[in-house]
Amino acid sequence: MKRLSYFFALLVLTFISNGVYAQLTSSQIVAEWQRAKAYTKEYLDAMPAADYGFKPTPEIRSFAEQMLHLTDGNYYFSSSISGKVSPLGKESAEKTVAQTKEATTNAVMASYDFIINIIQDMTPAQLQEKVNMQGHDITKTVALLKAFEHQTHHRGQTTIYLRLKGIKPPAEKLF
Repeated sequence: MKRLSYFFALLVLTFISNGVYAQLTSSQIVAEWQRAKAYTKEYLDAMPAADYGFKPTPEIRSFAEQMLHLTDGNYYFSSSISGKVSPLGKESAEKTVAQTKEATTNAVMASYDFIINIIQDMTPAQLQEKVNMQGHDITKTVALLKAFEHQTHHRGQTTIYLRLKGIKPPAEKLF
C-alpha cells in the first residue's frame, strides 16, 4: 500500500509540475536566459585573465573548462530541441576553444546567443513538442529547464574558484 501511495504522489507531482512548465511562454524563458547570460558574464569578468587556467585541485576542471563545459551544454540542449547544428558542429568548446579570458568569454556568450535565438523562434506549440533526450521523452520546455539547471550548476561551481582567488563573486541575480 505504501508503494502505491508513493507512486500516486509522484504521479500527481509530475502532472502538476508539467502543468506549470506548460504555462511558461517563450518570452518568459528568453528573459530568464538573458538574465543568466548577464550573470554569467559577471563571473567571466570577475576572474582575472591570468587565472582562467586555475584549478582548485588537479582532478577537476579549470575555471575556463567549467565555463566551456557550460557552453557545450548550452549547444547540446539547444541543438537537441531545435535540430539546428551548433556553430561548433560536433566539436566541444571545452576541448577546442583557447582557455584565455577573451576566447572563453566569446564562446560562452555565443552559446547563450544561440540558445536565446532558438527559444525566441519557438511557438507555444513547439515548446510542448516532445523530444527524446538520453532515452527520455520530455517536452522542449522541460529540456530548456534542464539546460538552465546545467548552466546554473556549472556557473555556481565557479563561485568557489573566485573565492579561492580572494575575489567576491557577483551578487545573485534572481530578477
